[in-house]
Amino acid sequence: MNKNFIYYLPGAGGELRKGLGQALLERGYTVMGRETVGAFNRLSFGHQVKTVTKDLLADFWTPDAKVIATSFGAYLFLHAQLEMDPFPGRVLLLSPVMGSATHPITGARFYRPRADTLPEAGKTGSFPTPKSIEVHVGDQDWQAGPNTLIEFCKAAGVTLHTAQGRGHTLGVDYVTDVLNRWL
Repeated sequence: MNKNFIYYLPGAGGELRKGLGQALLERGYTVMGRETVGAFNRLSFGHQVKTVTKDLLADFWTPDAKVIATSFGAYLFLHAQLEMDPFPGRVLLLSPVMGSATHPITGARFYRPRADTLPEAGKTGSFPTPKSIEVHVGDQDWQAGPNTLIEFCKAAGVTLHTAQGRGHTLGVDYVTDVLNRWL
């Protein structure tokens, strides 16, 4: 795998060449992955996970591989990881959702497919933690299910960085600093 390739999974409704994907392209990286729109978005959740798993095993299964995923894209990656040995490359997850969350004030609720699977894998120690994984979440990010994410990361041995005063969107300044160091 060329060191300038990145497998990117954006959040719900995300495209590879917009937002963070565009920032990666501007840094000279070749961005591959799955947009969470169009035909891929119409697949069942199980088929989405299988597609990501196949992508990773076929084209990114090396110690030099880099995966970056945000929000729902991170959720897809974590579920794909459940179906594989620990990923051998480097993984950066930004604002990963964990399956279900409820807004503390409005009561708005997110409930993703297989919402209990990741927390359970963390609790039972059955999550195959990638060789190098780093997670960033805002301390005010109710969508990520922060308590569940904290518990999961602790149980799975995943490094979790909490961005003070940040919500689900960590902000260009924060993400730029993370990318400058991580890349």
